[in-house]
Amino acid sequence: MSPPPISQGVSEDRGADPLSRIRCVLVETTHTGNLGAAARALKTMGLTRLALVNPKQPPDADALARASGADDLLARATIHPDLVAALAGCRLVIGSSARLRSVEWPLLEPPEAAQRLLAEAAQGEVALVFGRESSGLSNDELARCHYLVHIPTNPRFSSLNLAAAVQVLAYEIRRAWREGRGDRL
Repeated sequence: MSPPPISQGVSEDRGADPLSRIRCVLVETTHTGNLGAAARALKTMGLTRLALVNPKQPPDADALARASGADDLLARATIHPDLVAALAGCRLVIGSSARLRSVEWPLLEPPEAAQRLLAEAAQGEVALVFGRESSGLSNDELARCHYLVHIPTNPRFSSLNLAAAVQVLAYEIRRAWREGRGDRL
């Protein structure tokens, strides 16, 4: 199975902020606190779109407590039965993984992934996909992605918490967006 081709069509709404077209997709999240912490990570970096694929539990009091002011993002989060539904309409999909795979996907460093997401978001919807806390994304799920992004961590202990991984990549997106606007860093 291969990812859909990157769409070459032009979006009708050229004035939309590219950050508003970046969808953060969390697949089968187990711990509701991670939902809240991920929402907080996104909101602090100016990202507003959260899609949940078959979460083990919907956002609850723990998620709201960990969101710490990003409850609006949790309230607007869309819930989907599968990854295909969560990715509907996306012209570019980048999957994240802590472990490198035996099957090779085009691999991006976090800054390059951020730049590609922003470039495509200027034209339409894009997605950054995160897998399960315990096992990440399956190979079938990664097959829905155009690229794989890997956060270079200590090879002896490469396990990042889901919300921490969301924070790292959301920061890279924010940094690239600010650079593109000519903002001082």
